Amino acid sequence: MSPTTRESLLLAATELLDEGGPESVTLREVGRRSGVSHNAPYKHFLDKEALLATVAARELAEYAALLESESDLSTAMRAYARRALRFPARFRLVYGPWSFDSIELGQSADAAWAALLRLVGASQGDAKLPAGPPSRLANLIRSVAHGAIDLALAGHLAKGDEPTTPEQLIDDFVAMLTAG
Repeated sequence: MSPTTRESLLLAATELLDEGGPESVTLREVGRRSGVSHNAPYKHFLDKEALLATVAARELAEYAALLESESDLSTAMRAYARRALRFPARFRLVYGPWSFDSIELGQSADAAWAALLRLVGASQGDAKLPAGPPSRLANLIRSVAHGAIDLALAGHLAKGDEPTTPEQLIDDFVAMLTAG
């Protein structure tokens, strides 16, 4: 089954994003890569920001699915970091500032957040994480993961005598929380 025009446009936009960041995504180039007229993308998306919001929503849905597929917090967060490192432009798009109000993006963000909260709550229930508000602990874990990802993307974790990966830092941090 061949993809719909909308799906083809989203795939082309994602490829362009991966190749050169949001600046390289233009509706004209998305249309060209999709094999449709340069006006066709406007029949599916209001503008570039609406297109990118849909790409970001899909990426967040991937993060949510990834988190939902795991029962172990460290394993899930390592997979989360690996995906971010594999697709850095998508990660930056998703977690960058947004001025566009997208229902789909909001729903995907809510689903990803709910998946992380479920993992944190389950770990707290199993006494693997300390008690306390799950949302606060989830934000703390997410902050450490995002900081480690950002440092790795900038090349800072590869410096020094002992290069470190975000996965190692996430494991270390979760272990410290568990021991605490």
